[in-house]
Amino acid sequence: DAVEEVQERNLAAETRSAIEKIKASAQESEKSRMETVREIYNEYTLYILNVYTHYATHRKIKLSDISAISSDLCAFIRENKRYVLRITPNIKDNEKNFLISHSMRSTVLAIAIGLQLRMPLDKLIELSIASILHEIGQIRLPPQLYMTDRTLTPTEKAQMRTHPILSFNILKENAFPLAISLATLEHHERANGSGYPRKLMGSKISVYAKIIGVACSFEAITAPRLHKEEKTTFAAMVEMLRNTEHKYDETVVKALLYCLSLYPIGAYVYLSNGKIGQVTDVTPEQPMHPIVQLMSEKDENGKPITVQTDNAQNKIARVLNKQEAEDLFITMQLEAE
Repeated sequence: DAVEEVQERNLAAETRSAIEKIKASAQESEKSRMETVREIYNEYTLYILNVYTHYATHRKIKLSDISAISSDLCAFIRENKRYVLRITPNIKDNEKNFLISHSMRSTVLAIAIGLQLRMPLDKLIELSIASILHEIGQIRLPPQLYMTDRTLTPTEKAQMRTHPILSFNILKENAFPLAISLATLEHHERANGSGYPRKLMGSKISVYAKIIGVACSFEAITAPRLHKEEKTTFAAMVEMLRNTEHKYDETVVKALLYCLSLYPIGAYVYLSNGKIGQVTDVTPEQPMHPIVQLMSEKDENGKPITVQTDNAQNKIARVLNKQEAEDLFITMQLEAE
């Protein structure tokens, strides 16, 4: 047990050390800031991978270490929200380890929602821990259930639906607070009672679980999967806002809208003046009109030009589709070489 405890503590220490080195070597240009945030994001993702791997081999998760990392992660997202939300998942990450990329992205979104809801730090940390570990129960299931490109059989679907219970039991066995454990148990519950495993409704579902449910669903819609093609973040936001079957808590969905905007951070958009840009920040109280960084345009100091979108010259006409965004990304890479 002593050896295992040292190993767990080392995971957290190594992550913090790596992040401090990245920060120390970072420069302050907009481009390098984005690169730095991406590197730190990758370190947190690696930490989650190590936590899941350590649990798979040792059946242990240490609350104090993951709490410390979660506290750092909350501060990181608060300080760099408009950068970190621009990091989008890709099919290679999901093929390598779907559970890890999904858990990391869901955690980022959950914390962003928590910040929008003005949750106190201690609650944000608990939310972060629950988000990181909400899929840990899948470690006890055959990987072919969640890494397949085929339709699951009814029996396999029923088996997959046990993972919230498995997650709850894992955290309970490792002496995690009940609020965190319940969040993992209830993250697939839905406000209209259509969720699982207990078909809870509305106020019966914990706040953390409601937030993770929205973050998890938005991430699933926008991330590539082996069995489906992802939707744009704009299409995902529209789907969440419609909330046609009233599955999601309206307050949480509204918080998602206000922290990402209708045209979510990271989306590429075509403006009414013919210019193309990427959404880089929200405008407080104006979710229809985010801040957009124009592609291939710089000011006299060589810095990227950003504009406030509106209903006039800088109106967003539409979102670029997947192929257009990929073509734009290739063009930008060629220009940078």
